[in-house]
Amino acid sequence: MTSIVSDTAEAVDLCPEFNLYLKPIAKITLSVALPHLKTPGKSISNWEVMERLKSMVHPEQFSSLRISKSTMDFIRFEGEVENKSAVKRVLAKLDGKSIKLSGFSDILKIRGVENKADFPTRHDWDSFFRDAEDMNETVPGERPDTVHLEGLPCKWFSPKDGAPDRPSETALRTVFQRFGKIRNVDIPMLDPYREEMTGKNFNTFSFGGHLNFEGYVQYQDHTGFVRAMDSLRGMKLMYKGDDGKAVACSIKVTFDTSKHLSDSSLKKRQQERLKLQELEKQREEHKRKEKEEEERRKEEERKQREQEEEEKERRREEKLRKREQKLKEKEEKKTQKKLKKQQEEEQKKLQLKIAMEERKLLLAQRNLESIRLIAELLSRAKRLKQQQQEQQQVEQARLQQLEERRRQQEDELRRVEAEKARTLELQRKERELRDRLLGNLLKKSTNTDESSTAVHLDLQICAAQTQLNGVTLQTPQENQDKETGKPKKQEERKETHSSGEADGRRDRRRRRSGSRSRGRWRRSRSRRRSRSRTRSSHGRCSRKHSHGQSSSSSRSRSRSSSRGRRRHSRHRSRRY
Repeated sequence: MTSIVSDTAEAVDLCPEFNLYLKPIAKITLSVALPHLKTPGKSISNWEVMERLKSMVHPEQFSSLRISKSTMDFIRFEGEVENKSAVKRVLAKLDGKSIKLSGFSDILKIRGVENKADFPTRHDWDSFFRDAEDMNETVPGERPDTVHLEGLPCKWFSPKDGAPDRPSETALRTVFQRFGKIRNVDIPMLDPYREEMTGKNFNTFSFGGHLNFEGYVQYQDHTGFVRAMDSLRGMKLMYKGDDGKAVACSIKVTFDTSKHLSDSSLKKRQQERLKLQELEKQREEHKRKEKEEEERRKEEERKQREQEEEEKERRREEKLRKREQKLKEKEEKKTQKKLKKQQEEEQKKLQLKIAMEERKLLLAQRNLESIRLIAELLSRAKRLKQQQQEQQQVEQARLQQLEERRRQQEDELRRVEAEKARTLELQRKERELRDRLLGNLLKKSTNTDESSTAVHLDLQICAAQTQLNGVTLQTPQENQDKETGKPKKQEERKETHSSGEADGRRDRRRRRSGSRSRGRWRRSRSRRRSRSRTRSSHGRCSRKHSHGQSSSSSRSRSRSSSRGRRRHSRHRSRRY
């Protein structure tokens, strides 16, 4: 069993060439007394006890701690620490101490002692060789001069350029010749006939999967044997790698009691080896002969099978030839039928292909016609779209012209409305002026002179009205000439016609109003004469009556003058 070594202070050189050292074994045995369990179903955990032991020795540590024996009364542990000097410190912390586990009222007592190595003493080998009857102390191998080693790692004793699982006798000799001159060494696992001679397997594995071996080292004198046994007592083998990491393993060291390296044993093994070699040669020769016999027999069987196969092949070929003849005849008939059928099918396929080609040609023609039709429709649609676009452009231009005319007409209509409003305003002012003049006239006319003055004023009013009418007719034309430099003939005719009609109406109203005013004037004159006779008594009443008549006559005159103007305007429009 190998373990990692962290402290190599106590290591002793064994063979620096192979990085091998000897390290003292520091083992202790711990016994923990268990109480009597009174409660059924309760048990004490070995793992918990082990953990409590590890915690008690802190800061010291166990390199290994295992249970060697466990009973109902006690648990025995075997522990190993790094150095021999740490054994006393660990025993001082554990020996005679007690631990208390959770769930248990009783205390567990601990007893610890240093573990003594199981190693033979000088008394053991002296008494053995002295009391043995088949041993001769004067003969090498039958005296205490051979060390038997077990559990040696193969990798540590293998040559650097060799296989790691094959130890070397030279390496074993080099390592252990430190204690004295070596007479002979032997590694049984290197002898291929040793297992057949002894019936024992020399390839062993340790914990962790490393291959171990056993070896024998025979010294020339007793002193080298004693020095080797004394040096290996209480020690374990340690290997220190090139990276500084160290690994140790325990080895079993005893003295040889089987005369393994005595001359008689060597001769016996040599004779057995020769016999085995001879037997191996005989077995190989027997195997060779058996192999040759087997090959010869197989060759004969092969030839016989080939002959049988040839005979079978010949018969099969004859059968096949006859069968082929029959098949040829049938095949010819089938071929003729098939040829005829194939010709018919080819004829049908040809006709079908012709029909398909005609169909494809028809479809191609239709596709071409449809393409031409679509192209024609598209061209027509394009032309129609162009015409529509042109019509839309013409219509848009026409609409723009109409819009321009409409704006001009609206401007003209606004201008005419404004002129009409101005004319109406002038007529209103004329009527007011005439009404004021007539009122003043009626107030002053009380006699014949007054009546003549009224007639004169009436004539002045008519003249003023005529002048106003002339201004009214002339003003629109002048304004139109100023606003529009070149008026159209149709607008002049419409304006002249409307002005003529207005003048005719004014003349007719003037004549009517003149005749009416003259009749009213004669009637008013006769009335005024009669009133003047009675002025003294009825002065106030006559004045009121004459004022009312004058106002009514002025209103009738204004109406007759407006009718005369309308007739005059119609007359002028007819004349134009």
